[in-house]
Amino acid sequence: MQRSVRMKKEIQMLSQSPPHGISCWPEGNSLDRLEAQIVVGSGSPYEGGAFHVEVQIPERYPFEPPKMRFITPIYHPNIDSAGRICLDTLKMPPKGAWKPCLNVSTVLTSIQLLMMEPNPDDPLMTDIVSYGPCVGRIRLILVL
Repeated sequence: MQRSVRMKKEIQMLSQSPPHGISCWPEGNSLDRLEAQIVVGSGSPYEGGAFHVEVQIPERYPFEPPKMRFITPIYHPNIDSAGRICLDTLKMPPKGAWKPCLNVSTVLTSIQLLMMEPNPDDPLMTDIVSYGPCVGRIRLILVL
């Protein structure tokens, strides 16, 4: 019950005042499956791209983080080829930073920021992070 009331409020908030570059909507009539689109702004290798993200709301939400994955293929050190995202706000403590006060909008904004500023210290795709003279530098190559 608590999950559905909260999700109705979150979906309403996302439709009335979405974060810049982010849109999110329910998949059909379901409140536990959402679709999102993230557009990254200038200064990013992904500038102008529109990336689709699948959002699954677990039964215990907001006491458990949503599960999110990219549907659009992306070459990024913190996102694997299956679209799974390595982001602390998508994990439970003690290794993660999820808190019930966070919401879908906050997490999507965090993903958008991760796209602009990859985290080389916690790569999911280690082959994308180049080690050598510039330890920890990120190699981002877009293949269109």
